[in-house]
Amino acid sequence: MRILIIGGTSFIGPYVVKQLVGMGHEVVVYHRGETNADLPESVRHILGARSEMHQFVNEFARFAPDVVIDMIASTEKDAEQLINAFNGVTPRVVAISSQDVYRAYGLVNRKENGALEPVPITEHSPLRQTLYPYQDAAKDGADWCNTYEKIVVERILMGTAAFAVTMVRLPAVYGPGDYQHRFLSYLNLKKLKNNRPYIIMDESFAEWHWTHGYVENVAHAIVTAAVNRSSIGKIYNVGESSAPSMIDFVREIGELLSWKGEIILLPRDTLPDHLRVPLDTTQQLMIDSVKIRAELGYEEIVSRRDALMRTIEWEIRNMPDDRNSDSANPSNDKAEEELLQRLGILT
Repeated sequence: MRILIIGGTSFIGPYVVKQLVGMGHEVVVYHRGETNADLPESVRHILGARSEMHQFVNEFARFAPDVVIDMIASTEKDAEQLINAFNGVTPRVVAISSQDVYRAYGLVNRKENGALEPVPITEHSPLRQTLYPYQDAAKDGADWCNTYEKIVVERILMGTAAFAVTMVRLPAVYGPGDYQHRFLSYLNLKKLKNNRPYIIMDESFAEWHWTHGYVENVAHAIVTAAVNRSSIGKIYNVGESSAPSMIDFVREIGELLSWKGEIILLPRDTLPDHLRVPLDTTQQLMIDSVKIRAELGYEEIVSRRDALMRTIEWEIRNMPDDRNSDSANPSNDKAEEELLQRLGILT
């Protein structure tokens, strides 16, 4: 197959490209040329901004892609630009969406009100009624946070007659190249690595379940949807088949690092600000990925243990400077010590 990828040079994208090339497909990547991605030599590059795609219609048409994978469509304008550039150029598009479209996600982020959503969340679960989940009035109206909305992207693309569309809704993705450094931010990797004797967790967050996916496995799901025509016109959730609680996630990482310390669970209102998780964790985010497994035969290509080890090793090698030192946040460390002293755990 001839496959054109929009984006494809950061985090998930290179894994998608490499897997497709490894399967023998001809791949072209359209991107800005700003990310130095390690892609196979056979991959052809077309350089341009997303807003310039209409200028390359003839070049796209000469390649005549059997399918286009859009890794980065996040706004109404993005969806419209995709249609304008590829109407009549390709018969199929696989577009990457997010599980933040679900009402359950809106409840977690306090953008929705009302009863909790039953879990697991399936492709038929209700979507958010409140749009633009990351909106920030303090920022420019054109800032990504005020224009990002995967629900709008899905509506436009699933409703177009320009080409057939498959939507792939991704979970929280972790692995090498994770620019959000998830293992550092909420999974305590730095403290586990530094062999802290105690780790304090917000007890409500500790018992929360959130579906994740390892980057190579998520890429494989995207590839599976792209090469399988039976995915046309459908929406698929992607994610690991089980979603351990956050405390169990931390324990898994601790075991792999031979950490022998203790996790201390405390109520949110007793914690210093930096340990409080600003989410409504009464709503679980356990996502059902049975459909893509049953219909397309998707299964993970990297085991969970290997996925965690590869991520830990990458995070340790690429730990940001501002988190790489025990003295990086001395006030936070001091607040934790004082709390443990008040509880009689430290003397």
